[in-house]
Amino acid sequence: MTKRALVSVSDKTGLIDFVKKLVDAGIEIISTGGTKRAIEAADLPVKSVSDVTGFPEILDGRVKTLHPAIHGGLLAVRDKKTHMDAIAEHDIQPIDFVIVNLYPFKETIARPDVAYDEAVENIDIGGPSMLRSAAKNHKSVTVVCDPTDYDQVAESLDENAEVPFELKQKLAAKVFRHTAAYDALIADYFTKQVGEAFPEKLTITYEKKQGLRYGENPHQMAAFYGEPIENESTIAAAKQLHGKELSYNNIRDADAALGIVKEFKEPAAVAVKHMNPCGIGTGKTVNEAYDKAYEADPVSIFGGIVALNREVDAELAEKLHGIFLEIIIAPSYSDEAIAILEKKKKNLRLLQVKMTDDAQDFIQYTSVRGGMLVQDLDTKGYEDIKDNLKVVTERKPTEEEMESLKFAWTIVKHVKSNAIALVNHGRMVGMGGGQTNRVGAAKIALEEAGEKTKGAVLSSDAYFPMSDTVEVAAKAGITAIIQPGGSIRDQESIDMANKYNIAMVMTGMRHFKH
Repeated sequence: MTKRALVSVSDKTGLIDFVKKLVDAGIEIISTGGTKRAIEAADLPVKSVSDVTGFPEILDGRVKTLHPAIHGGLLAVRDKKTHMDAIAEHDIQPIDFVIVNLYPFKETIARPDVAYDEAVENIDIGGPSMLRSAAKNHKSVTVVCDPTDYDQVAESLDENAEVPFELKQKLAAKVFRHTAAYDALIADYFTKQVGEAFPEKLTITYEKKQGLRYGENPHQMAAFYGEPIENESTIAAAKQLHGKELSYNNIRDADAALGIVKEFKEPAAVAVKHMNPCGIGTGKTVNEAYDKAYEADPVSIFGGIVALNREVDAELAEKLHGIFLEIIIAPSYSDEAIAILEKKKKNLRLLQVKMTDDAQDFIQYTSVRGGMLVQDLDTKGYEDIKDNLKVVTERKPTEEEMESLKFAWTIVKHVKSNAIALVNHGRMVGMGGGQTNRVGAAKIALEEAGEKTKGAVLSSDAYFPMSDTVEVAAKAGITAIIQPGGSIRDQESIDMANKYNIAMVMTGMRHFKH
């Protein structure tokens, strides 16, 4: 019996060349709609699915392959006599190849102006049904959902006149991943339409962007996946202009740096090392901002990542190439800047990322053994608490101190808890993060800042359980503090601040980062 292939694709990349190879191998082609017309236009023989089913396409093409003549041909187990007798009784011919890809649902909903009805109409029903039927019966049916697999199927047919079971099994696995991801996108779309924040089942899908040499350490395997609908202002969508391939740790650090620099509307520069900021500065120009970020900790920046929210020009490029950096992130680079950095730093990664403010769209997923924690990303900043600030001390902050407190509160949420950040004249001058007690974090930040604590302000990501942090800060020269408040011993911290004439502001909001 002549072998038969059912071909129905939205993405027609490489289609005609592949179909020609199938025809050359003596395989009969059946097809539908636009795919059939494309095959006919290439002067290749093709039979209509309607001729096979004896039933026309109806409901604007919604029903065409959902028929026993199709699915019987796909699902019949070839070495099971009862199956073969059944399809013979009903004059159903086996289908040996399925070449199908699906309606462009992802591309449709990616358009910002897409209408709901159009999105619904681009949900494929027959395609996933055929793919799943063929994949279930993969011992007998070769199923292809990805044009990149056409060549290896054609080569197998050319060399062996058959497709080996191992390849069929591999292609079937890809089909189930493909349809699962397709359904996950649809589920996510409808979940958002009805406003379900945390549904009873979590269905998410990501697409592989690149394999990685290893994970956090060389003995750990790793890969990088991105969201199917790309957000242009993320590391996943970054355009790499120069340098070595990104590593697992590079990607984590770059994401942290991007998240911080996007907090600022004014020109800003951020240096990150091991997921924590080691220098942050703002200024009238991005060059001034970088100078402040560098001066905050010229030791820790070595081997780190720098993110900037303005274009890198030649002047800034000369400064950046003067130290060893792993990555530079910016919205754009002048031609002169790229020439300087490429010539003098062959391994330096240059990433171009849009700096739009889109954090509100992000959900944070954190895996734990046996499960997943899901939460909104912490996007709240100074603008969200400014109307509810409470000055709780006898002395109010000066206007200059208030500007520094605003800066300090903006950056402390990006430091691992327990977190303390010190700010002086538009730059972070000290940071203590990831400590098991708050006064310990403060001591680290103060020691790091040294003489730069004089006249600086301090921010804390959570309340002070005791007054010791305030006292340590006061003795080092801190003049103002911003913290959430909420401790049963708040008054002790307030009294200590009053003792040293420190202005203290409470926000009523904490910024834990575990």
